[in-house]
Amino acid sequence: MSHKEILLVLVGLMAGMFLSALDQSVVGTAMRTIADDLKGLELQAWVTTAYLITSTISTPIYGKLGDIFGRRRLFIIAISIFVFGSLLSAFAGTMYQLAAFRAVQGLGAGGLFALAITILSDIASPRERARYQGYILAVFATSSVLGPVVGGMFAGAGQILGIAGWKYIFLINVPLGAVALFLVWKFLHVPHTPVKHRIDWLGAVTIVIGVVPMLLVAENGRTWGWASGGSIAMYVISAVGILAFVLAERAAGVEAILPLRLFNNRTFTLTTILGVIVGIGMFGGMMTLPLLLQIVNGVTPTQSGLLMLPMVLGMMTATMVSGQVTSRTGKYKPFMSIGTGMLMLGYVSLFAYQYNTPIWIMSISMVIIGMGLGQLMQTLTLSAQNSVPASDIGVATSSSMFFRQMGGTLGVAVFVSILFNNLPDNIKAANDNTDVKRGVLAAGKQYLGGLMTGKYTANNPNVKFLVEAQKNPAALGEKLNSDSSFLTHLDPRLARPFLMGFAQSAVTVFVCAAAVVAVAFIISFFIKAAVLRTKSAAEEAAAAAAGH
Repeated sequence: MSHKEILLVLVGLMAGMFLSALDQSVVGTAMRTIADDLKGLELQAWVTTAYLITSTISTPIYGKLGDIFGRRRLFIIAISIFVFGSLLSAFAGTMYQLAAFRAVQGLGAGGLFALAITILSDIASPRERARYQGYILAVFATSSVLGPVVGGMFAGAGQILGIAGWKYIFLINVPLGAVALFLVWKFLHVPHTPVKHRIDWLGAVTIVIGVVPMLLVAENGRTWGWASGGSIAMYVISAVGILAFVLAERAAGVEAILPLRLFNNRTFTLTTILGVIVGIGMFGGMMTLPLLLQIVNGVTPTQSGLLMLPMVLGMMTATMVSGQVTSRTGKYKPFMSIGTGMLMLGYVSLFAYQYNTPIWIMSISMVIIGMGLGQLMQTLTLSAQNSVPASDIGVATSSSMFFRQMGGTLGVAVFVSILFNNLPDNIKAANDNTDVKRGVLAAGKQYLGGLMTGKYTANNPNVKFLVEAQKNPAALGEKLNSDSSFLTHLDPRLARPFLMGFAQSAVTVFVCAAAVVAVAFIISFFIKAAVLRTKSAAEEAAAAAAGH
């Protein structure tokens, strides 16, 4: 394909990628508005979990089916399912319906990212691919961070043309999906040599049994309790499912959804492990920084999305530069070490964070974190693809994405637990600070004294807070776990211990994230990078078929 033809296909791939990445983060900001409208706030976790489950488990299945039936056909199917699920979600009447329709969306989304990267490997050689992949991953990075901005904007819009604003979060996918479908249908014509394969149904069933309970407990473990009966049952079912999946894949051999022979390749194995660790580590920042901006700095979800743009800038710059360098020199291994090193450095720079640290200092750390991630996202994919034969590129790409997504899910669960489990003790420690005590006492005299004289009413947020604190002081440490909105109108002297405690808990997360990424940094030196091939996967497959 010519450069112009590749760019036209790339627009379609990027549109599909944009849809997938945007929908991972867009719903979170608008969830309260959606749940209030659909009268089911207590069910909000299931809306997120349903999408996560179906998108994760379908990713490796799309990779295998793409190898069997052709990636163009599967990508068109994935976009169609995603758009159909979006339409259903927009008109959901209950939270149960929304969770079910988001599951349909996830079935489509699981193929959008993995197939987009794999299709690119079909039409461009690895050296060229590094440059084009940079464009796709820059779109992924941008849409991931713009998600909260878009979600907040539509959620706050009330009604648009007589339709609730939050519904446009899903309706916007329809025209974007239509553009992606047209471009892929019109311009993407990747040669596919049909090969007789049997579908690994047992592998598909056992991967569901192994992964779904793990994702359920990762998303809901804090609510259920990590050692509760329900959580333990999920651990056991997941362990049994994973064992059954390994046995099923061993029996399936070359027909396996996730061929175990891939792990005989040391480069693929180490790259996959590195991807899991990076997936865990990256969410230390992606999850914690927006919370810090909203709770400690008091910005809105939409504003926090905009304030995350330095990270996007860092990711886009590093992705483009690393792609260009790889394209011109054929070298990509240095970016694994430099990327993990910069990601670790970004977290280390946040060790001194305090509740009154200026946002511009955080922005510098965000740029460093973004630059680390930007070098890693495409380099890890390129390494996984280049370590296997052309016939395995589809399943290798989807497997790499699958494990990285599992790492990300695990990272969110672990870091949210660390953040909120440390919060009560850190708030208590902040309350013992002499300056904080002095400020709280002064505020107590002002507001409770004012209540006695009639200067303040019982409805004053500071009075209500102080009365509640007197009734149940032990509950103060847990207050931020469920609702942070009370801080918005609170006197800075009363809010200070909460902000200090949250900031200290966030630093604990950054320390843990840095430690995790340090492991990845060490592993990166042991990966042997294969020389980049000069032909696209489709050209190699055609040559192999002709030779055979």
